[in-house]
Amino acid sequence: MNLSRRAVLAASGLATVAGSARADTPAPAVVVSTWDFGAAANAEAVRARIAGGSGLDMVEAGAKVPEADPTNHSVGLGGYPDRDGHVTLDSVVMDHAGNVGAVAALEDIVHAVSVARAVLEKTPHTMLVGAGARSFAVDQGFPLTNLLTPEAEAAWKEWLKTAQYAPRVNSENTDWRSQPGGPGNHDTIGILGIGPDGHMAGACTTSGMAFKMRGRVGDSPITGAGLYVDDEVGAATATGVGEDVVRICGSHSVVEAMRHGMSPTEACRSVVERLARLRGAAIKDHQVALLALSKTGVAGGWALQPGFTYAVTDAAGNTRIERAGSFFGA
Repeated sequence: MNLSRRAVLAASGLATVAGSARADTPAPAVVVSTWDFGAAANAEAVRARIAGGSGLDMVEAGAKVPEADPTNHSVGLGGYPDRDGHVTLDSVVMDHAGNVGAVAALEDIVHAVSVARAVLEKTPHTMLVGAGARSFAVDQGFPLTNLLTPEAEAAWKEWLKTAQYAPRVNSENTDWRSQPGGPGNHDTIGILGIGPDGHMAGACTTSGMAFKMRGRVGDSPITGAGLYVDDEVGAATATGVGEDVVRICGSHSVVEAMRHGMSPTEACRSVVERLARLRGAAIKDHQVALLALSKTGVAGGWALQPGFTYAVTDAAGNTRIERAGSFFGA
């Protein structure tokens, strides 16, 4: 793989198309989320906003939608298990004041995002993991649920025939509901919102890599990697191969780029390009995508590979699906 200046310039040319201004400039966004399935999450977030909910209420309500969807195999109920057959969830929430709550390797609880919020509001900590997170959730009244659906279990048993683990790139010719071991086995929902009081919040929740090693945790619950919120500037979230996002503190890096004057799209692109320079051929078959929302309601994203989409919704509930530019490909 050649990560030459020519490749960077080619990617920059794509950014001009993807991030160009429109004649009919859309209304400011109040919520954005990763992937096409974020549209349903955004709708629920706007309902929470109209009801007077805070930014944190918005992102929690939105994230709960894919968490409860058994057909979404990368988030919550129905998520693909680890290689030992256990579905484990990771989630984080962050509000405008820098308050953080997170859980990792959580089992048997559908709404990991709500447990993460409980960590934020009811403990002196920022993260609980594994059995401790599960025990805390039970103490807080969260019901226990078997997260391994028959469909996910069948996919796991099929995977066991070869037990070949590798992250697979999603592309414009595949979607997030693709079969295990194929494209899209590592998607996440990250959701960023602006409350009616103008304050921002964010959430990120996932069941992680399909058929990962037991105990593996990616970027999603890590503050500064999977999610970062700064009420002075904006917020960012990530999806894709978590190990790559962790290496560059992806979401925090995007927010800091915005602080220095970059637009959301420019900021996401700059961090993706930094990852490409850092990792070279090691990430040529990986997907990493970043999404950002400015304090003023401007949204933007960028990815390593083509195919990353995100949902953008304004205060009236109007939603559009945007396709991000990418470093590799068209």
